[in-house]
Amino acid sequence: MTSPVEPVVPVGRLRELGQPTLPADGGLLLRPWAPGDVDVVLRAFADPDIQFWNLETLSTREAAADWLSQWGPGWQAERQGSWAVTDASSAAVLGRVALRRVHLAEGVAECTYWTLPEARGRAVASGAVRAVCRWAFEVLGLHRLELQHSTRNAPSCRVARRAGFAMEGTRREALRHVDGWHDMHLHSRVAGDP
Repeated sequence: MTSPVEPVVPVGRLRELGQPTLPADGGLLLRPWAPGDVDVVLRAFADPDIQFWNLETLSTREAAADWLSQWGPGWQAERQGSWAVTDASSAAVLGRVALRRVHLAEGVAECTYWTLPEARGRAVASGAVRAVCRWAFEVLGLHRLELQHSTRNAPSCRVARRAGFAMEGTRREALRHVDGWHDMHLHSRVAGDP
């Protein structure tokens, strides 16, 4: 069955573009993850906040290498993409920003992020999210980006607002963490938002 509505982004566009390296405000550079990032990924997932809010644990070099290896095929399948957020001067990894649940025909994706403890409070996440949004809207041609976080995660809410995401509402008991069900704030940006 075919849809009478034209796709927002044609199939193959993400693959055709290839994953870019993106400059971001605040002296940041977003680059695709590389196999040599195993140690920083292990360090990131050893952080209790990253484990808790992202519901992921990685404790071995093999697990970190597997985590890194998923991004290339995910991009080729046009389902997801993830960038290492780095300091443009030193190349030190400061965090991660990603597009997941990419649906080209509908022109929608979900934005996710985390920062290493030493990079928190420096607008790293919001700068990275803004850069990915610019690229997703202006180059890829998506129409809507969504961002969700637990209502108990106030820093993530600040990132969403600073990155220009409007609050749309609360999804009740939408995600289960180790301490039980969490309500989730849903934010969005659409093409043309300031």
